[in-house]
Amino acid sequence: MNDDLKKMGYRLRPRVVEPAKQPGRIAFDDRGNAVYEWNDDRLSQDGEAGERARRKALDHPGLSMVEEETTGNTPIQNNAKGLRLGYNPYESGLLPRKQTAPKRDLRELSKWIELKRRVGDKGE
Repeated sequence: MNDDLKKMGYRLRPRVVEPAKQPGRIAFDDRGNAVYEWNDDRLSQDGEAGERARRKALDHPGLSMVEEETTGNTPIQNNAKGLRLGYNPYESGLLPRKQTAPKRDLRELSKWIELKRRVGDKGE
């Protein structure tokens, strides 16, 4: 792959990515349940100060909470991929129905079959 990229004129420079400092790690208690162990003692404190410190330690600058309000007057959107990819109840939308063939009048078919039988009987 490196040779292909060099042929196209690209140079590869190895990028050093420093791992983000984690505020804690996942550990297991004596019963085998997963618990989160904080690296700093003030993060494990109870109360408002500890809650603020935990929230600040776990805060990610690229994420934010957004409240989405849906109005009752918005039309339901069609979900064309819903039948191919599977049903997702949270993003379902309106699933399109398959086109059906028009109904045929079977009485006309019965009359035609009866007419063919009569013609066949007369021919013999």
